[in-house]
Amino acid sequence: MMNRRTALRLVPALAALAPLSRPALAQAPRFPDRPIRLIIPFAAGGSNDIVGRVLAEGMGARLGQSFVVENRGGAGGILGNEIVAQAPKDGHTLLLGGSGSFLISSLVQPRVPYDIIRDFAPIGFVGNAPNVITVNPEVQARTMAELQDLARSARPPLSYASPGVGTTGHVLGALLAMTFGAEMEHIPYRGTGPAITDVLAGRVQILTNAAAPLRPHISAGKLRAVAVAAPRRLTFLPEVPTTVEQGFNDVLSSTWYGLLAPAGTPPDRVAVLHAALNATLAEEGVKQRLAEEGVEIEASPTPQDYGRFIEQDRQRWQQVVTRANIRAE
Repeated sequence: MMNRRTALRLVPALAALAPLSRPALAQAPRFPDRPIRLIIPFAAGGSNDIVGRVLAEGMGARLGQSFVVENRGGAGGILGNEIVAQAPKDGHTLLLGGSGSFLISSLVQPRVPYDIIRDFAPIGFVGNAPNVITVNPEVQARTMAELQDLARSARPPLSYASPGVGTTGHVLGALLAMTFGAEMEHIPYRGTGPAITDVLAGRVQILTNAAAPLRPHISAGKLRAVAVAAPRRLTFLPEVPTTVEQGFNDVLSSTWYGLLAPAGTPPDRVAVLHAALNATLAEEGVKQRLAEEGVEIEASPTPQDYGRFIEQDRQRWQQVVTRANIRAE
């Protein structure tokens, strides 16, 4: 049996042999060793695109590699998501995942060629853009309780606009109808812009969306903000109470963002990406830029924390989608 003294005698001999054996050892490749693709499953110009490009710039500078941003919109986010799910598992292809394009689309689309838990490796959470519940000013409701009473008595039913079937705005509207115990009519549009236009014109009564595109209309008095669907108020809409303050504790919804890689990406590479993401989110310039998009930064301590969040959020919205029988055609 080797005792401690014998083991200590062997240390210099092993050290002398180490240089001879080092060339035979495989050296770990530098990561990243080439530009990183960031797939954004939306067209250029919207909030998702802005958030993704802010992250790409900051992470690229920290990792010493450029990020190539690719906008791959279509099928509610499925086309862009599938590209990443099928990409090489080397950490050089990433996805900007979102509450609607990544999670809710997987619940409402009839054919999804991947599993959001099994086929993706979470990297980190970016933050939330809490949704605001707004109405046309002609709607006689200023609080959640008043909107509930109106929804229960309205004939024909109140209508709510969304950027499309299966979007965050759609499922939040469905959640409102379920919580109110009222029938409400969903009017889907092709994007946030057309939905806002028709609510401003009074053709639809209710619109729920992330705050950034709604704020100018709220400030101008063209939309009335009834509540922020979150536990705490927004810093740039401090006068708007939350759903929780008004006693509707289960009406919570946000447009959230996070980064993912293909499942099977080596954990050490995921860790490198996670560290670069969180360091980027800690930069004051990044905080300010994302705040302009209504995003409240909430970096995840570990990739696993983000993974658990995805699972929990999927379970919550699955109940709404099932009860409301929401399916994209």
